[in-house]
Amino acid sequence: MVQQAMQYIDETPDVETRIALIETLNTVSAGKIYVEIERARLIKKLAKIKEEQGNIAEAADCMQEVAVETFGAMAKTEKIAFILEQVRLCLDRKDFIRAQILSRKVNPKSFTETAKQKKKSKEAESIIEAPAPDVPTLPELRRIYYELMIRYYAHNHEYLEMCRSYMAIYEALVKDESSYSDTAMAVEGQPEWVPILRKICWYLVLAPHDPMQSSLLNSTLEDKKLSEIPKFQALLKLIVTMEVIRWDRFWEDYKTEFDQEVNLPGGALGERAAEDLRQRVIEHNILVVSKYYSRITLTRLSELLCLSLQETEKHLSEMVVSKALIAKVDRPAGVVCFISKMDSNDVLNSWAVNIEKLLDLVEKSCHQIHKETMVHKVTLKVQ
Repeated sequence: MVQQAMQYIDETPDVETRIALIETLNTVSAGKIYVEIERARLIKKLAKIKEEQGNIAEAADCMQEVAVETFGAMAKTEKIAFILEQVRLCLDRKDFIRAQILSRKVNPKSFTETAKQKKKSKEAESIIEAPAPDVPTLPELRRIYYELMIRYYAHNHEYLEMCRSYMAIYEALVKDESSYSDTAMAVEGQPEWVPILRKICWYLVLAPHDPMQSSLLNSTLEDKKLSEIPKFQALLKLIVTMEVIRWDRFWEDYKTEFDQEVNLPGGALGERAAEDLRQRVIEHNILVVSKYYSRITLTRLSELLCLSLQETEKHLSEMVVSKALIAKVDRPAGVVCFISKMDSNDVLNSWAVNIEKLLDLVEKSCHQIHKETMVHKVTLKVQ
């Protein structure tokens, strides 16, 4: 009866009648396990109407009432699509905490079906109901999921996570470009993957230095497609090379590319991006200096970084606090010492190595003395 009545929703004369019919069907189907899928579809329709009317908060609350992950008879694609719709509405109403909780219900591995899973799904076809005709395919859902995650991470300026999300889109795009041929990611006059790869490069540079960032940076540099956008290949090489970067020259070279991101898919890099980019260049320069110097004056360090003494000390202190660098500042003397912290094993190993070197020196000295005495004995005998 519910299924039959649902067919009349699109035939209703006005929106008020449509909402009244949907709410009546919701009341009838509430708490009945055998019409749970129909109820979920009804609520999705009601949320769409409320969103069109501008009531995003009401639409989000409406969608959150349904926990589709517990529906055994619902198709996997329809479940994922429903959860992603919940996430989107939470992001639209700026409820980022709830959006994160809901996004965790979707496992990224579920977007790739193995042969075993395909076999299982064929066996369960008789139990699982076919998805609604408007439900996207798995590759499309994968793209929607990562685009929503980019929106979430952009709120907290988590550049590395944004980069990983773009990488997931890029990998799928390169693997099967036909899946994305009709999407909004397409750009006239250039391949679809170009703006995605540009974003990956920018977010890798904007991400704070850590082992994960370093690993992704090197793997991206090895990508053959990067050679097709030489400006960004040069950018990554600049960050990987252990040399001091002059900020004024760097910004002059890349400011145009940076500003162009506004007109590309994904939009601008963020309000704080330019400021964070300068911060990353300073951090890179401090790390480079720490590789070449064990001790350096603050004045000389400020000259190399093109900063004032106060700014240099501030950035250095921040890096030490975040454990990105180990250094000690002698403020009265104005000297910075870059030292590496050693644990008990390192101390013991260095002690053992020093003892070994000492014994080698003693042995060599004994050998030299013995050699000298033998030579002198021979000369005495000759005389």
